[in-house]
Amino acid sequence: MKTSNRAEIRQSIRKQRFELTPEQQRSSALALLQHFSNSARIKQAQHVAIYLSNDGELNTQPLIDWCWQQSKSVYLPVIHPFSKGHLLFLKYTPHTQLTKNKYGISEPKLDIRDLILPAQLDIICTPLVAFDKTGARLGMGGGFYDRTLSSWHKDYQTNKNAKPYPLGIAHNCQQVDSLPCESWDIPLPEVFTPSQQHIFN
Repeated sequence: MKTSNRAEIRQSIRKQRFELTPEQQRSSALALLQHFSNSARIKQAQHVAIYLSNDGELNTQPLIDWCWQQSKSVYLPVIHPFSKGHLLFLKYTPHTQLTKNKYGISEPKLDIRDLILPAQLDIICTPLVAFDKTGARLGMGGGFYDRTLSSWHKDYQTNKNAKPYPLGIAHNCQQVDSLPCESWDIPLPEVFTPSQQHIFN
């Protein structure tokens, strides 16, 4: 797909996501789980941040269930109540009480006891609207994940084991030829799709 401006790309890709049938969504989620569960980096990880799917995104619940089965700790992003445009990460278990945030997305109720610092996370699964063949990521425009990953990105230049290692998750239809990037956009080293595990330099 040839790219134009960011708003047009978002609109086009979100439309394609919504047009996927429930069966396509289900088979995509299972195919994604295969790549996810076979990743050496995921297997070694103990603390994994995953988001709850929304807006036609690939269903992440099978990934969460698998992590629980493997005795990994799972964390969900929560919009920071005081620091605009920033995220917190809270422990997520099958018994966690969820509440809707201002975007209508479920997140855990804020409890300081469940908090983890981003640098303590091994993996952070990032949502995205589109990605390209260089690993450039286009989100919804809020900048939440770019801010969260900015210090990781600086460290990663000299330390390939810097945390939290970000993995993008996307449907196959979310890949485009190239994205218009801004200075604050953080590229991803890997993106999982139902068809393959994309690794970028």
